[in-house]
Formats: sequence, C-alpha cells, structure tokens
Amino acid sequence: MRCTRKGAAGLSSRYTKQPLEFTALKTVPIADRGGKVTIRHMTKPYQRGSGINGLLAGLPDVLAAGQFAAVVEAVLEARRRGRSILWGMGGHVIKCGLAPVLIDLMRRGFVSGFVMNGAASIHDFEIAIAGHTSEDVEAVLPDGRFGAAEETGREMNQAITDGSRQGLGMGEALGLRLHHIANQEYADYSVVLQAWRSSVPVTVHVAVGTDTPHTHPCAEGPAIGAATHQDFRLLCSLVRDIDDGGVYLNVGSAVVLPEVFLKAVSVVRNLQYPLARFTTVNFDFLQHYRPKANVVERPHARSGGKGYALTGHHELMIPLLAAALIERA
Repeated sequence: MRCTRKGAAGLSSRYTKQPLEFTALKTVPIADRGGKVTIRHMTKPYQRGSGINGLLAGLPDVLAAGQFAAVVEAVLEARRRGRSILWGMGGHVIKCGLAPVLIDLMRRGFVSGFVMNGAASIHDFEIAIAGHTSEDVEAVLPDGRFGAAEETGREMNQAITDGSRQGLGMGEALGLRLHHIANQEYADYSVVLQAWRSSVPVTVHVAVGTDTPHTHPCAEGPAIGAATHQDFRLLCSLVRDIDDGGVYLNVGSAVVLPEVFLKAVSVVRNLQYPLARFTTVNFDFLQHYRPKANVVERPHARSGGKGYALTGHHELMIPLLAAALIERA
C-alpha cells in the first residue's frame, strides 16, 4: 500500500530548486530484499560454567567476533601442521604485564619466534634485572634523566657489543646476557630470557636513536647496527617458514615492525622462496596506516593469504586469544 501525503500550508520557498518528488520511487518487499544479519548471527547469553569455549561459541557471528574466531583457527591449524607462528611485539605489550601469557604460549607450542622492537626488549630486560620498568617520562624529561638508567644502558650495550663480536643477533645476545645477570626472582617474567633458554629465536629491530640505551656512554653504533642487521636476516629466515599456513601476529607496533616485516616478505620472495597462503593479524587499540597496509593487506596481494585487524586493549585481547587457543587445543 502506497502512502499519501498532503502538501503543507505555509509560505512559499524562496528557493528556485524544489525538493525531489518521491511518489514514483520503487520499493521492494523486505522478504525479497533479505539481509546480511539474521537471527542465526545473534549472540547467545553466557551460561554459568560454560567457560571460555561457551563464551566464544556464543559471540555474534559478525564483524570482529567472526574475525577473532578465524584468527584462533588459523593459529591452531598452524600448530597442528607444524607451520611457523611469529609474534611481533611493541613495548606496550610487555608493559601491560603479558610476559607470563606469552611464555606459556611458547611452552605450549604456539610460538616459533618473537619479533621485538627496541622498546619491547628494553622493558623485558628491565623486568628481568629489576622487577619493574616504564619510567614516568613527564617527571624526568625536564632535567634530562629520561632514559638514563645506568644498569639498563650499561648491561644492554655490553650484551650487544659482546654478542656482535661473536656474530650474534641482538635478541640472542640479550638473552645470553640475562642468563648470567638476571635476578632469579624475576627471571621467569622475561620473554627474552625464557625464549633464549628454550632456544626459541628472538629478533630485535631498532633504529638508532629510538631507544634509551642508545644514549648511554657504552653505546657502540657499529655493534648496534651489526646486531640488529643480523636479526633482520634471521627474521627473513623465520618469515620464510610461514609459507603455506603459518601466522604472523603484529601486536602493538605501529611503525618499526610493520616496515621490517614487509621488507622481510620482499627479501624472501626476491630470493625465490615460496611465500603464500599465510595469515597475518594486527592487534592494537588503534588501527594505524602502516600495520593495516604492511601487515594486513600488502603481503597477501596475489598470494592467497588473509589478513585481519582486531582492535582492543592488549591486556584484554591477548589473554582472551591465549585462553581460546589453550581450550581449543
């Protein structure tokens, strides 16, 4: 039944342009139109005692919930097939207290390698030697004390310099150093140290001047450059192994790691190694340009892979992901 409308009384408009007349507009029955969201997509209320599996099974099958389920399945399938699972991490991931979750996932076979920016390695190193990290920048920047922690700068630079002379990458060098100097009360909370003890590769990727140890008197530019370049070459080897079912997760790095990962993808393909049909994921509480382009989209151009962008706080999303993986496994 078509609706009818009487003209409203009032003053004539001063405009020469008149509103478009809708009387001839064609409509369709809603049953014929259909819809992308149906009752089968709806969430199911949580039932007491159903656990993490019940929670996840009850999520609505739309948008991020469906993508989260796809990521869980991709990681599980990679583990089942023995494909590589790489975790790229920014500093905030360590500052959020997630090291125990990541170490546990490593021991359960959900980590083939950790990829860190400089900030992540610094926070992890400080936790291992002091049990705390993350200084109050606003309080110490005015007088130049920001980044001036003696032990952090001295020990990290010593590790990098010694490791470079032995041909080690930065991640392995830091793990070796922590093996000797970490406070045993805090050692179990260090991703770098526990990965080193488990022979799980850790690569650290820095730009000179981005990290506080670069301002320490012990810093040696050639050693820093050599060590992080060694780790880039190691990362290329790790990325080669995500071909055909592997997973790369970028968690909380908005610039450095997305750029480094994209170059590693290009190197692997340039050297004629196969690299296709893998999964990439960007976890962050804000979605930025570089992770979206360099992690989620560009690596899969004409390669048959799939990228996902999941938005949320790391301290919530990563434990949720870990719980889902553990229960499903």
